[in-house]
Amino acid sequence: MEPEEEAREKIDQLLEAAGWQIQDYKNLNLGASLGVAIREYPLKTGEADYLLFVDRRAVGVIEAKPEGTTLGGVDTQSNKYIVGIPESVPLYQEPPPFVYESTGSETFFRDLRDPFPRSRRVFAFHKPETLSEWISQNDTLRARLKGMPPLITTGLRDCQIEAIRNLERSLAEARPRALLQMATGSGKTYTAVTLSYRLIKFAKAKRILFLVDRNNLGRQTRREFEQYVPPDDTRKFTELYNVQHMTSNTIDPVARVCITTIQRLYSMLKGKELEPELEEQSLFEIAPMEEKPKEVSYNPQIPIETFDFIITDECHRSIYHLWRQVLEYFDAFIIGLTATPSKQTLGFFNQNLVMEYSHDRAVADGVNVGYEVYRIKTRITEEGSRVEAGYYIDKRDKLTRKVRWEQLDEDLE
Repeated sequence: MEPEEEAREKIDQLLEAAGWQIQDYKNLNLGASLGVAIREYPLKTGEADYLLFVDRRAVGVIEAKPEGTTLGGVDTQSNKYIVGIPESVPLYQEPPPFVYESTGSETFFRDLRDPFPRSRRVFAFHKPETLSEWISQNDTLRARLKGMPPLITTGLRDCQIEAIRNLERSLAEARPRALLQMATGSGKTYTAVTLSYRLIKFAKAKRILFLVDRNNLGRQTRREFEQYVPPDDTRKFTELYNVQHMTSNTIDPVARVCITTIQRLYSMLKGKELEPELEEQSLFEIAPMEEKPKEVSYNPQIPIETFDFIITDECHRSIYHLWRQVLEYFDAFIIGLTATPSKQTLGFFNQNLVMEYSHDRAVADGVNVGYEVYRIKTRITEEGSRVEAGYYIDKRDKLTRKVRWEQLDEDLE
């Protein structure tokens, strides 16, 4: 089998898993399913590898490439296809806005309606129902993030105002990940609740995932949402929007905020129930016993578009390497909250540290109380550190472009 044929076979499997019916052009039947992917559809500018139809109208294209192709440079070809749609093809809008490039092992996606359309890596294809919902909206999530109203600062500390504004600026720039460093006790969770309210009300976020380190912190976070009264309403957050603290693997379809641990999220994607006591343990206790990265495959019951935003609140740094694929499964912005970011954490967030609010600043501002520090010098603090043998790092195969996790045999400077 030729490399491109292998790629198309994998793409077919991904499309079918996401709910698309695949057809050849000569056997075209657009009424067979809500979402239909037509192979080798003839256009003015050549043949589209796949032309995507939702409810009988074209909404996008897929450019298939052999495994190992660097997808960053193939968008010119897919752009050529979307402007070559024949006049006889029914459209929602011209050109069709949804553009994918895929090798079957790696997939990139663009929405041409975004203010600055930019390809982003996705774990799989979106469901037809999702594209139908998106195309019926007047604007996109990223467009709404660029038009957020000014922050009402009543009841917020200066550091919280700065944090929210910096986060919203990062989101408006469509940066997929942002890290917020705030000293313990300075109000990280309250900041995140305020941001969540604004993302749901003004950016019309479908659902936000709030990840905590262990279950008792999930209960505390739930109470923060229950007690939060927004500055432009007299009702509490939970009177306006449903908040679910997950104690099972079922997502409430009307929940706008889901609070859970990475352990439960992983079990959901694997389709296995999690024993409740496992959520009472912190990853700070579990991580040293974990050896291999957690791998996931596409789960049609939890599509990649389930969450628009993921907020990780003071989770153990292992979430960003051993559990990394669980986070990267979703087509979502990821916002990290921490008091002490590690180098690995900064790397995961692409060095996009939107704010540094140290304990010293918190003490100077009267937010926290000071304490005496006795410094103990070590070789590492004086000479720097290294990634030690036994730590897992991601490596990309130069030929296939596949990412694999590999345990270091020796220290890496």
